[in-house]
Amino acid sequence: MNVSRIMLVSNRLMVSEWLSRMASTTPKATVLRGTAIAKDITAQLTKEVAILRTQLPNFQPGLAIVQVGGREDSNVYIRAKIKSASEIGIRTEHVKMPRSTTEAELLLRLDKLNEDHKIHGIIVQMPLDCINKIDSHLITDTVSPDKDVDGLNTINEGRTAVGDFTSFIPCTPFGVIELIKQSGARLAGAEVVVLGRSKIVGTPVAELLKWNHATVTICHSKTKDLKEKCLRADILVVAVGKPELVKGSWVKPGAVVIDCGINAIPDPSKKSGQRLVGDVAYDEASQVASHITPVPGGVGPMTVAMLMKNTVISAQKVADRMLNIKWNLRPLRLKKQKPVPSDIEIARAHEPINVVYLADEIGIYHNEIIPYGSKKAKISLSILDRLQDQRHAKYIIVVGITPTPLGEGKTTTSVGLAQALSVHKGLNALVTLRQPSQGPTFGVKGGAAGGGYAQVIPMEDFNLHLTGDIHAITAAHNLLAAQLDARMFHEATQSDDAMFDRLVPTIKGIRKFSAIQQRRIQKLGINKTDPNQLTKEERARFARLDIDPKTISWTRVIDINDRYLRKITIGQSPTEKGLSRESSFSITVASELMAILALAKNMKDFKERVSKIVVAFSKKGEPVTADDLGVTGAIMVLLKDTLQPNLMQTIEGSPVLVHSGPFANIAHGCSSVLADIVASKLAGKDGYVVTEAGFGSDIGMEKLLDIKSRTSGYIPDCVVLVATIRALKMHGGGPAVVPGRPLDPVYTQENLDLLKKGLPNMIKHINNAKKFGLPVVVSINLHGNDSDAELKMVQDAAMQNGALDAVVSDHYSEGGSGAVKLADAVIAACKRHSDFKFLYDLDKPIEEKIKIIATEMYGAGKIVYSPGVTDKLKMYEKLGYGKLPICMAKTQLSLTGDPTIKGAPTGFDLKINDVHISVGAGFIIPIVGEITTMPGLPTRPAIYDLDVNTETGNIEGLF
Repeated sequence: MNVSRIMLVSNRLMVSEWLSRMASTTPKATVLRGTAIAKDITAQLTKEVAILRTQLPNFQPGLAIVQVGGREDSNVYIRAKIKSASEIGIRTEHVKMPRSTTEAELLLRLDKLNEDHKIHGIIVQMPLDCINKIDSHLITDTVSPDKDVDGLNTINEGRTAVGDFTSFIPCTPFGVIELIKQSGARLAGAEVVVLGRSKIVGTPVAELLKWNHATVTICHSKTKDLKEKCLRADILVVAVGKPELVKGSWVKPGAVVIDCGINAIPDPSKKSGQRLVGDVAYDEASQVASHITPVPGGVGPMTVAMLMKNTVISAQKVADRMLNIKWNLRPLRLKKQKPVPSDIEIARAHEPINVVYLADEIGIYHNEIIPYGSKKAKISLSILDRLQDQRHAKYIIVVGITPTPLGEGKTTTSVGLAQALSVHKGLNALVTLRQPSQGPTFGVKGGAAGGGYAQVIPMEDFNLHLTGDIHAITAAHNLLAAQLDARMFHEATQSDDAMFDRLVPTIKGIRKFSAIQQRRIQKLGINKTDPNQLTKEERARFARLDIDPKTISWTRVIDINDRYLRKITIGQSPTEKGLSRESSFSITVASELMAILALAKNMKDFKERVSKIVVAFSKKGEPVTADDLGVTGAIMVLLKDTLQPNLMQTIEGSPVLVHSGPFANIAHGCSSVLADIVASKLAGKDGYVVTEAGFGSDIGMEKLLDIKSRTSGYIPDCVVLVATIRALKMHGGGPAVVPGRPLDPVYTQENLDLLKKGLPNMIKHINNAKKFGLPVVVSINLHGNDSDAELKMVQDAAMQNGALDAVVSDHYSEGGSGAVKLADAVIAACKRHSDFKFLYDLDKPIEEKIKIIATEMYGAGKIVYSPGVTDKLKMYEKLGYGKLPICMAKTQLSLTGDPTIKGAPTGFDLKINDVHISVGAGFIIPIVGEITTMPGLPTRPAIYDLDVNTETGNIEGLF
């Protein structure tokens, strides 16, 4: 008997058996009710979401359903999805778009949903009910693969095709597999026939069955002998969209039948005139199959359940990243040379990775980063909303002993320590640094990117324009100065009525106060909103600030050293009608706006601080603010983007946040609060954030703790105190260290006696940190001529005087590997309990707070105030500024106010020559000794060495 006759007999037997079974009207097959299975899945998902909410109270899975037009069948499906999501605890956002929607509008809306961190799943309801032509394939491919819970993006489809199930599986096929499993049928080795090859059901379900080890045959409209092929199937999946195409005679006895179709056919017995049927003739097939899905109530509910499951899976992935932060950092290999080349040569030898890749490695989403080229980027503050539940990292501050004019390597230590923690210890660790002013870059000190094999790259970008924040501060500061002078000019040359009419003009018959003018009206206690209702006296009060020129404290700024701008005369043009006055320029980093940028916690806080800036006092002694001048909003427009921290990288590829650069002598000298917050959230509770305080513990550390930490709420876990043999010898009585001159031999040869005499300076700085209750680790930065005996003497002295550890560090020559011992010491210190306390209570009188700082941090015996200073302090108290912290403006080169006095003197007089107030920044600034806010260029500044190679375009001469 040949094969064809065997097949014929077999088919006749099957048909005969089918006819026999059809004699009974009761279904023989077990009904696979998707409704019941979906209910169990929904119950499990509800529990999983509840667990997520326990772990992350502010976290909730989010599903966006995008609908174009208003087809009623789509509305039914969407209502079912929203209902199911609500039961589980998924937040839904039903995005309704009109039938007139264009393809570009839909794509733009999807882009925004892709970027919304609160949305974990996106579905686009098909078909699109639109009068315009829209490519549905383009639409489904626009949905981010990470949020494509329908599983229709080509990337996700491709992954499914190759057996990669790490992405989303299409919902209906996902439900089909689950129904087959519920039947108890064994997929491995089973012969499965899939009728239909659609992108949504047929093709992906065939791929899933294949990877479940079934032998799969796909049939479609061109397939020959369709009935015979169906009769061979142990499992038959039908998704062709043709009512009751598959008859009972097509079904192999005992087969599992999954009907994915849903079709409306006429039925006069129904009130609607129609009923729903599947692609399988249910009454017939149910007499032959072992298991069968009904329509409705079979695959449909499973599709919705699997959509919800995919959404919860997506949310769980996001939550897991938040709860278990571990970076996938790919470090750069150091190309070390001996002797160590110049900083610029080292930087040029190491190519930074693309900043977008770096951002991804440390958990920053692509929509949270704004690249400025390929090596630097800004980080959107929206990241803080996403990471709001993230616990803070360990917080380490790096300070120094009283330095030589050459600096002792605080930045290099900060960078080297971060490299050691991240690259060599495998921990999440960032360093946050100030953006350097261009003044030192073109002057004598050079750049501030660190040095050697512990630096930030590209150093040219770091030391020059970066992303333009300092230039924006310059523009905003000078806009306020321009408005101040312009207002004085107009008040001097116009009557009260003329001023009022110009400030509040009638436009198209309407006269009203702007928002900022309404704030001034309220400040004046005038309870009126209609400008026309003000009395003559009220109009005059509103229009006149009556600024006393002698009290103006707001001068102009520029970010270069220029000694000839320290005192200037402005208003000499005849057009200013003789209203000239003496003024000056400061360097931009001395601007109060820079200090505000460094202390602001968010956009709202930033704006409130800007509005409070006091630029002068009226002739009645009332403060005149930026808000009074009407310029707050305009400043915000110029500075909006400056609030975003800048992302760069170390020479070993670990992340660096560079943000703000307040003058360390005049202001508090720290990188921004926002950079610390972003860094801490990115690093997570097991990570580390290293930041640098300006200069020594006496001014830099004290200001960071008493000003910045009060604002941010971030209390350091450890203090790293940087010391060098060179600086300690200087404090022991060594010759002056002068930039540009060779070091005296005493600094390059062993001299234990001189070193011993300088140790009290280091000991004083250790004690300063201990007064705040913080553990101290001393990092002795190695220089080539330091002897073992000298290094040991410093280590012993540090340990004997309260340091938790004292480590010799060689990150300059070795990179992060040269700071591993320092990293180990810091990790150990961070595990210890600290008994932190601020140095003073804000409620104390201003003079008492100044005295506490001077005596406890500097070692002073008495405070001496120049004439007029105490009067200004009393005025500040009277105006309600008495509870502000103190920001001492003092030389960094001595614990005293005299830069020539070295060591650790005690009992000296500390002279306060003047006092200023920065109400916006939120501190009072006593001026100790002679402090200039505008440096000058030396005889031979760095500009002689700086150039651009016209062939390569590379900057040369930076250091």
